[in-house]
Amino acid sequence: MANRIISYFKESRAELRKVVWPSSRKTANDTLIVIVISLLVAVFLGAIDYALNLGLEQLLQR
Repeated sequence: MANRIISYFKESRAELRKVVWPSSRKTANDTLIVIVISLLVAVFLGAIDYALNLGLEQLLQR
């Protein structure tokens, strides 16, 4: 059992050495893109929610 655990960690470490990690600049750019897109989606969904809420209020007042 202990040999299997040790083997697992050795193989995991070997695989992690093969990974090509992105640069910090690339990571920062990708993070910024995700934040901007998230904000745009939030504004879009907020506008739709607001418009539907106004429409529902108008419908219920009749």
